[in-house]
Amino acid sequence: MRRRLFFDSARLAATATAVALAAAAAGCAGYRLGSSLPPGIRSVHVPTALNQTGEPLIENEITRALISEIQRDGALRAAPLESADAVLTVTLRRHDFSPIAYQRATRSEPDEYRLTLEASFTLTRADGDTILAEASSARGEGVARLAGDFGAAKRAALPEAARDLARDVVRRLVEHW
Repeated sequence: MRRRLFFDSARLAATATAVALAAAAAGCAGYRLGSSLPPGIRSVHVPTALNQTGEPLIENEITRALISEIQRDGALRAAPLESADAVLTVTLRRHDFSPIAYQRATRSEPDEYRLTLEASFTLTRADGDTILAEASSARGEGVARLAGDFGAAKRAALPEAARDLARDVVRRLVEHW
């Protein structure tokens, strides 16, 4: 009987160790060591995004969000053009502000909106000769309640949509390779 008890204890310990290792591995599933970018690409210049949407002045918010996300991610460093290894060109292609929730009393007047931004981007070597990555569609969304006028709701949703778009662009860049 003693042997059986020892065998069960050893088996239990082995199972517990396997479960702990599996849990630890799962916790590191999204973690990356170093950069997956090509050799020599450590810094990127982000010029002001090109705005083809007809919505004025949103390109400034998008550009700020892109630079912030590059700094937060850490795989690349934002840099002036003179010292950058690559240039990230982003073109805003779509700006859509659509109702997603309506007032209970009337059910015909929206009180919550979703701002959707779509953009394309190209990452080129700073000398301009080589395209390193490109995508025809990156997307970001933000939500805002109608509090006051329509323009105020658009302005309230823009920072969230810009951050979401920037996360999508940077994620695609660093996972491209």
